[in-house]
Amino acid sequence: MKETKVGNYRWVICSLVFFATTVNYLDRAVISLLKSDLSREFKWDDGDYANIEIAFKIAYSFGLLAAGSFIDKVGTKLGYFLSTLFWSIAAVCHAFVGSTFGFGVVRSALGISEAGNFPAAIKTVAEWFPKKERAFATGIFNSGTNVGAIVAPLTVPFIAVTWGWRWAFIITGSIGFIWLVLWYIFYETPSKHKHVTQAELDYINSDENTVSKDEPADEGKKISWGKLLSFKQTWAFVIGKFLTDPIWWFYLFWLPDFLESQYHLKGTEIAIPVALVYTMSTVGSIGGGWIPMNLIKNNWPVFKARKTSMFIYALCVIPIVFAQVLGGINMWLAVIVIGIAASAHQAWSANIFTTVSDMFPKRSIGSVTGIGGMFGSVGGVLLSLVVQKNLFVHFRAIGQIETAYYIMFVVCGTAYIIAWLIMHMLIPKMKPVDL
Repeated sequence: MKETKVGNYRWVICSLVFFATTVNYLDRAVISLLKSDLSREFKWDDGDYANIEIAFKIAYSFGLLAAGSFIDKVGTKLGYFLSTLFWSIAAVCHAFVGSTFGFGVVRSALGISEAGNFPAAIKTVAEWFPKKERAFATGIFNSGTNVGAIVAPLTVPFIAVTWGWRWAFIITGSIGFIWLVLWYIFYETPSKHKHVTQAELDYINSDENTVSKDEPADEGKKISWGKLLSFKQTWAFVIGKFLTDPIWWFYLFWLPDFLESQYHLKGTEIAIPVALVYTMSTVGSIGGGWIPMNLIKNNWPVFKARKTSMFIYALCVIPIVFAQVLGGINMWLAVIVIGIAASAHQAWSANIFTTVSDMFPKRSIGSVTGIGGMFGSVGGVLLSLVVQKNLFVHFRAIGQIETAYYIMFVVCGTAYIIAWLIMHMLIPKMKPVDL
């Protein structure tokens, strides 16, 4: 009842961010579903595919640093618009590539431009939601990563079979242009938006020490990375992302290959199990934000609600260690265990992103999110270089690819609890930063 009187336009904005995140992940997931087609056409082995994946991640890493600072400077409306415009163009350009080197170039362009999504999304949530709702709002928009990953296997293989792999890139890449129109029409900061009532604006700015009117005095003031990296709070977020982001990259780029290598699924046969994993992840993303929101409403301190929830999610990933064993009994058991782990990751992700707005002023959120995202992407590059590229090539060559996947599932199962312990040691109370 109370919520209706306050107003709900902030959820319209959340839906726009959800849409953008869906498109973001749809565009990056396409290549994993076309791996077999592209490998045949361009004579790729696992090392070539890993190199293209690494090119994307390196570009994404540098893009995150630039994007976070840029979005803090120009604001969410323009920053989000430009990022989506350029990544949509890059996604479509995949269709016109004729060489392995060309794929490396367009994947790099996609990585640089897609990097703007999460700094812009987290900053948007901080502008539009009070702290008690931010994890829930983040969980909702972050579920777009799952929806994008669900839509991809349900559409891309069928487009490729019907019209060829080039059209798969053109059709999926073009969806971003629809979002650009909607964003331009419907988005503005809360204090300037004609559809936001004074009651809703007051609710958005209801946190203690929150500066009203979207902190206009601070907007655009640059804060150096050196200053931000001097805080333990930044390093807690950075290390948490560094250790856990690579696991999601692993699911995204290698799950179709796992199903093909272990269970000999081909083309459209992969669609249902991949879609199931990401459908389960959607539940984790939204539920992961709902749990701390309700704990806070029941008078738990924000830091305690956040860290307790993250500890539970870290424990829920551990069963993936047994994915290979269970998969030997039945493929669907492996798929379900991977789905639970992916769901727990998304719940974790909704909360680790929200720790930034819990601890930092709005004007620095894009920059801190970009720094943490950059380190998360660097972790993904290192995982690809040190583990996947050498490990997968070696064990596939000797006919024991299942061993490589077993090792990777052990890494997946232990990463989150290690990250949680380090974060807890660095920030036992999640003290807000005073810039």
